[in-house]
Amino acid sequence: MENIQEIKEQICDVCHKMWQLGWVAANDGNVSVKLEDGTILATPTGMSKSFITPEKLILIDAKGNVLEAAEGLRPSSEIKMHLRCYEKRPDVHSVIHAHPAGATGFAVAHRSMDMYNMIEDVAAIGSVPLTPYGTPSTTEVPDAIEPYLEEHDVMLLENHGALTVGSDLLTAYYRMESLELWAKISINAIILGGSYDISRENIDKLINLREYYGISGRHPGYKKYPRREQGEPTDK
Repeated sequence: MENIQEIKEQICDVCHKMWQLGWVAANDGNVSVKLEDGTILATPTGMSKSFITPEKLILIDAKGNVLEAAEGLRPSSEIKMHLRCYEKRPDVHSVIHAHPAGATGFAVAHRSMDMYNMIEDVAAIGSVPLTPYGTPSTTEVPDAIEPYLEEHDVMLLENHGALTVGSDLLTAYYRMESLELWAKISINAIILGGSYDISRENIDKLINLREYYGISGRHPGYKKYPRREQGEPTDK
């Protein structure tokens, strides 16, 4: 049986870590967890993640209707994106959206993270697509990410940030953490003269190790996304 109070405290812990790591500023970012009964705990809009406490979290249903909330609080304006993830991926029980500087740099530069240069990330994440631009708080963002949800647990949002999903909150959080470190390492490699992919043969070996290491979720395999210069069309 779920311990709801423990989950609430875990959400707050993740929110505080995101703020401390500089993945969010001011009111940026949002976190949600789907409970066993299908209801969803979500962070409120208009509040720094550094100030989130258990009683400030909001309980909503699968359509976004508020079931429980402290006076004056309402769900994040990006909740539509979270709900689309839960709708299309029954295996997903947590969604995190943040603006980590390294990964968001790729999103702002209009570049997917189509790289196979880090052993751990090849196995755990795979190629990270850049989803088309969408106006925040509208259905444009969930519509933009939907085509990628079938194969990906990690996505870049064009000119916006990053999105990770997981079978639980910590899995979604670790994927965001891995994404950001990977982005920073790749940027450093590029500055130093180049980022070099692992061979296709070794990529396949790493992907096959997912089951051995108990890695859940989806993996795109070896799938190339065009590396785009700023202003070029979005990946399709």
